[in-house]
Amino acid sequence: MAVAGELKRRIGETHVLFVTGRRRMETEILKRSGYPQVSVSAEGLKGMGWGRGIVSLVKLPLGLLQSLRILDQFGPDLVLGVGGYSSGPVCLAAWLKGIPTAIHEQNSFPGLTNRLLCRIVDAVFISFEESRSHFPGGRLILTGNPVRKELLEAGPAGEDHPFTILVTGGSQGARAVNRAFVEALEILKRMGREPDVIHQTGELDYESISKTYQERGLKGEVHAFIRDMARAYSRADIVVGRAGATTVSELSALGKPSILIPYPHAANDHQVTNARVLTRAGGAEMILERDLNGESLARTLLRYMEDPSALKAMGEKAAAVGSRDAAVAIADHLLEMIGRDPAKT
Repeated sequence: MAVAGELKRRIGETHVLFVTGRRRMETEILKRSGYPQVSVSAEGLKGMGWGRGIVSLVKLPLGLLQSLRILDQFGPDLVLGVGGYSSGPVCLAAWLKGIPTAIHEQNSFPGLTNRLLCRIVDAVFISFEESRSHFPGGRLILTGNPVRKELLEAGPAGEDHPFTILVTGGSQGARAVNRAFVEALEILKRMGREPDVIHQTGELDYESISKTYQERGLKGEVHAFIRDMARAYSRADIVVGRAGATTVSELSALGKPSILIPYPHAANDHQVTNARVLTRAGGAEMILERDLNGESLARTLLRYMEDPSALKAMGEKAAAVGSRDAAVAIADHLLEMIGRDPAKT
């Protein structure tokens, strides 16, 4: 969406079509944003059991045929794949039709789809230097991970605002993070510390976590899903959450201190690798889920609540590794791929 927005800003007459799998949340987000969207039959192969794996393989030819039909109907000048399951058949179809094609890898450890597609596409955009060694040959371009313009334009909260913690496990939430944070909040309350809280639980945990806040007398805004992330980030002094590529990129671009709890079952443990990009620079702390509990989280939060200078330094170090112009860089290269001068658009 960030790249699409940049292209539309540069060239007024720009038509964008998102091709996704069949996840409801993707469809809803795109619908709210006003972008047209279609779906193809595509599922992951890695980590599947035999039964699911066979079903996924059977769907591959169908997804390719659907993609060829979509490209015929839409007639794109170029195709950009962003690593989801649908990228595979759509980028393959574009290659077969001779349409300029690029992919973008958000994670430090590339997913299987992009590791296969890199052999046929015209350009590979990467978010982290750590990704480079996983792509054999090809045109590799380090751009960073695009961050939505509204996040970059949101100003920080005033200096006199209460200490605020933003908790997010990603769009789907994270049960282990939700439970540990509630325990940590109780511990902080017993110590006489009651920070402001913005807590995105995900749909599955929303009712139970909301009820826990009420029953235990805890203060905080509890949401199943936060639509205005710009406001949430601007208010937050520190962020607690997973280490997905988008989250890590947003935190670094915005210079937000964070406590990252990588999802332990991510493919190739890529969330740990993502988190290390920030922790090595001093821009975040990492707690592995096996070590996560209310006490450890409360102790870490309290340390930064009581030491504003350390919190500020963490944010500055996060910003030092961040990229605020990745969408611009990707748009530049895409325009060059179709013979347009980026400087004249």
